[in-house]
Amino acid sequence: MTAREPWVVGNAWDTLDGVVPDPLPRVSVIVAHFDQPAELARTLHALAAQDYPTELVEVIVADDGSPSEVRTPPGVGLVRQDDRGFRLSAVRNLGVRASTGDVLCFLDADTAPEPGYLRALTRLPALLAEAVTVGRRRHADFAGLPPDAPLPAATAGRELTDPAWLRDAYAHSGNLRDADDRSYRFVIGAVLACSRRLYDEVGGFDESFTAYGGEDWEFAHRAWQAGAVFAHVPDAVAWHDGPEWSARDGSDTARANAQSLRLARDIPVRGSAPRGLLPTAPDIAVHLSASPSAAALFLTVDSVLAAFPQARVVLGDGVDPPLADPRVISGDVPDARVVLHLERAVVITDPAWIVDVVDRLAAGEVGTVHLTDPAGSPLGVLRSRRATRRAHRWGTEAGFRVASVVASGVSAVGDEPRIEAWVGGWGGPGSFQ
Repeated sequence: MTAREPWVVGNAWDTLDGVVPDPLPRVSVIVAHFDQPAELARTLHALAAQDYPTELVEVIVADDGSPSEVRTPPGVGLVRQDDRGFRLSAVRNLGVRASTGDVLCFLDADTAPEPGYLRALTRLPALLAEAVTVGRRRHADFAGLPPDAPLPAATAGRELTDPAWLRDAYAHSGNLRDADDRSYRFVIGAVLACSRRLYDEVGGFDESFTAYGGEDWEFAHRAWQAGAVFAHVPDAVAWHDGPEWSARDGSDTARANAQSLRLARDIPVRGSAPRGLLPTAPDIAVHLSASPSAAALFLTVDSVLAAFPQARVVLGDGVDPPLADPRVISGDVPDARVVLHLERAVVITDPAWIVDVVDRLAAGEVGTVHLTDPAGSPLGVLRSRRATRRAHRWGTEAGFRVASVVASGVSAVGDEPRIEAWVGGWGGPGSFQ
């Protein structure tokens, strides 16, 4: 990578293995805190012991309305908001607004980093403005241990079990090298870093989250959809005081359900979105720019929605929908995870084939797929939101690869396809020419 190429293709952050930023960036550490003076003291001591140049580190304690005075050592900034319940998103954003660094590091007050944490976690965001890195959060019982006890030596004999769901996810994905549209679930806000540029572009944390859990996943999802590069950095270790306290392990069903319901509204990705209900925001949008006959339009729209029941189909100006259906709209194409621009009327005869092609856009290096018929004539173009956002950011398509595929499950249709053959289920592709 050179200064003229501030990206990697797809999520291939491993192409930067061994590359060190020069010069090192200024790093702002935002420590979210609420009424944990002993834990905060330990975390601030650990930050003072980092091997990163002191003059390039800014620490901001962002307090969520603690009932008592918050004490910080000289050189550590402090911002506070009123106590109006759990407002982790808002307090993190408050800390960012008070900071000046090019790379942002988020820690919780009860999560103390080892000396090499900042250097390891900020390397990729310093090299790639699109990088979102997540460290390794380990667990220990620090009861009775002085806050200035050095890490990691102080954890000897005090280690607690790491969450298996995270450990397995990182192992199976090559430390998120093989991330996809659902990998936001493995980005933990207590050990998170990103560039200020990306944070500002995606709008920071959603302050409407006012209960424990989910705000980091929602932020990570938005970042990924904006073209972010996800990476787990196992060498960036921070120690959480006590076992995991989270709905994500399923121990608190009510809390887990509340989080799942909220994310189902905000993240319309298969596996997160509802199975039958229509999501608030579409996951897939299909735009038909042509003005076909009534029969061809019916066949196109019906076959598209049979393949993608929760999609939105956008018709061209002046084209009336074949039937009243809230999924068929006119106007601008929604900002969906995947957009299929159809250049002509088609019938999807093999839904599994086209669903598989769309699924491939969730991961890997391909961001745009041109669909052609066997004769090479264009049928349409599939494009991921990630590819669109990254191309807009850098003014080039180089951040994702473009592929051309002969569509075996999508066929062009004539002006008067045999609708009775389609609805009756007895016609082959030749019935629709």
